[in-house]
Amino acid sequence: MQPLLEQACWETLIMVGWSTLISVALGLPIGVLLVLTDKGGLLQNSLVNKVTGQIVNVGRSMPFIILMVALMSFTRWITGTTIGSEAAIVPLAIGGIPFFARLVETAVREVDHGLVEAVQAMGGNTWTIVRRVLVPEALPSLIASITTTIVALIGYSAMAGTVGGGGLGDLAVRYGYQRFETGLMWITVAVLAVVISLIQFAGDYAARSLHHRGGRQGSGPRLRLLKAKEPATTTATADLGKAG
Repeated sequence: MQPLLEQACWETLIMVGWSTLISVALGLPIGVLLVLTDKGGLLQNSLVNKVTGQIVNVGRSMPFIILMVALMSFTRWITGTTIGSEAAIVPLAIGGIPFFARLVETAVREVDHGLVEAVQAMGGNTWTIVRRVLVPEALPSLIASITTTIVALIGYSAMAGTVGGGGLGDLAVRYGYQRFETGLMWITVAVLAVVISLIQFAGDYAARSLHHRGGRQGSGPRLRLLKAKEPATTTATADLGKAG
């Protein structure tokens, strides 16, 4: 059993790792775009917001097993095959992008709008606000969102194993179910439970750490903004003194 489990764990790690990287890299800007183009956003554009939101909704609402079948031609065009862990990365990533994008949208909306207005008053452009305010302030929630996405992708990868995607799901189906190796199937379930628990613990710990650190330094941006305005106040006071 050990060689089989090691190979299956390695395949699952490859699938989930690459699909998570792609989901975060593409889902983060999409989620931020949904916030920026929404009503009252910095780049308010109802057409872009509705079209992007509808695409995300369609991607989220489609069951993963159906998504895998629908993307077989695209997967074959990208990887040259529809079987194996490399082929499973394509539907996993496409399924993870809209999932993570909605989580990013929710996290970014929680950022204090007063900070955004303060940076705007100082002349900061949209890119500066996104890079210096929205993403850093939402970082604890974003870490929690990444954790949730990883756990969901592990479940998707197990489902991908039922159609030849490899990994722990494929091991459980081929050996645990089809060959009636009940012990191996339960071992696979236990491995998945342990892996998910460890990932959830690590993600929760990182999010809490960032949240507490941000709580202790929560007045930092406001203090920096106040300090940035001090020279102008001092100059005005000096001018009044000379006039007197």
